[in-house]
This record gives sequence, C-alpha cells and structure tokens, in this order.
Amino acid sequence: MASARQFRRGIYLLPTLFTVGNLFCGYSSLVKSFQGAVEQAAVFIIIAGVLDGLDGRIARLTGTTSDFGIEFDSLADIVSFGIAPALLAYQLTLSSFDRLGWLIAFLYVVCTAMRLARFNIQTNVGDKRHFAGLPSPMAAGALASLAYAFPAIRETDWASVALTVLVAALALMMISRLRYRSFKEFDLRNRRSYVYVLPLAAMTVAVGIYPQWALVTLSGAYLVSAPAAYLWGLLARPVSPGPVAHGRSGASESVDGW
Repeated sequence: MASARQFRRGIYLLPTLFTVGNLFCGYSSLVKSFQGAVEQAAVFIIIAGVLDGLDGRIARLTGTTSDFGIEFDSLADIVSFGIAPALLAYQLTLSSFDRLGWLIAFLYVVCTAMRLARFNIQTNVGDKRHFAGLPSPMAAGALASLAYAFPAIRETDWASVALTVLVAALALMMISRLRYRSFKEFDLRNRRSYVYVLPLAAMTVAVGIYPQWALVTLSGAYLVSAPAAYLWGLLARPVSPGPVAHGRSGASESVDGW
C-alpha cells in the first residue's frame, strides 16, 4: 500500500514541452503588457491558446496523459489565460476607469481561476462534447484578438466603454452554465471525409491573409454560439397547454380564462 501511494517519478516530455511553451507565452505577454506593447502581448496570448489546444491532444494521441500534466496545464493556464489577458485589458482600456478598472481586471482573474477549478473537478463528469461555461482560452483569445486588431481602442470613448463591459461579460460567461462545443469528438486518429479539409483550409488562408479580422470573426462566432443556441432552444420549445377545467356544457376553457 505504501508503494502504491508513492508518486510516479518522471514526466512525459512531449506534452510538457507544449505546456511550458504555453507558460512562456503567458509570461512574455505579461512583460510586453508592462512595456505597453499591447499588440505583441496579444499575439503571445493567441500563441499560448494554440499551444494549450495542442498539449492535451498530443497527450491523448500518444497515450501520455498524467495527473501531473493536468495540474501543470491548469497552473500554466491561470497565467496565460487569467493574469495575462487581465493585465492586457487593463493596459488597453481598464486603466482609464481607475479603481473600477482594477476591480474588473481582478474579477476576470478570479473567474478564470474558478473556471479552471470547476473544469478540473468535472473532468470525468457530464457531456464530453460540451464545456459548462466559456473556456478560459477562448475568453482570453477574444480579448487578445480585439487588442491585436484595435490596439488604439482606448482613444475612442465609446469603444473603450464597450470593451470594459465585454471584459466583465467574458468573466461572468466563464462561470456560467452556457454549453460551448468542446470539439473533443473530432478524433484526429479516425478517418474523415475530405470535405472537412475545405473549412480548415479556408480558415487557415483567412488567418494567414487577414489575421486581425479572421481572429476577431472566429472568436466572436464562438462567443455567441452558446447564447444563440440557448435562445434558439427557448424559442423552439413547444408551449405546453395549461390545465383545463371542464364546464357543465362539456366545453373546456383554460384556468386563466383565455
């Protein structure tokens, strides 16, 4: 029993290297934000998101998943997708709102930490096809895409206010119960129709030619996907008839009289 409780020595290097790269990009984004280079800080967050998406898939494809990798990935994510985007947003626009800006930036960090903690304890629970709440990499990617496309957004008052509201909304969406697609059902080891290549090629070309607009469009589409699906479900839900009371003549009328 004692030997069974001992920690397994060693780590899997391949997925860990991707996580280290994720952490490095988050740290580099913090440095660039302190220096006022918001565009470069945004790019580092976007690269961190790509690396974060790869480390888990690489680990599953190579059979190198581990408890250490899961915990290490979460610690890296709080830096790259919690602290780094919060500081980026503060440098970009929140600093114009003094203490309110501090509060919103801190709210974003707290919600990111809560989102990651909830994800860790729900790893083996629920529908694998969906995330409960907006994933922190996508929330950070949305902020980074806007900062990359509009680095001078703070110079416009209404845009600065809109971005501040968006930061607070993203923080709350991370801890919400909205169902976002995880795309984990797309196993790279399985055969797929060649038709799947077309949208992937189109997105790659769009990001390569118009990176600012393509990233803003993709992140925006993902952000609104869950709220749109939720509203569509409410509108498409059939209205059940209310309880019916039968009169003396045999005719029926609803309780509210309509």
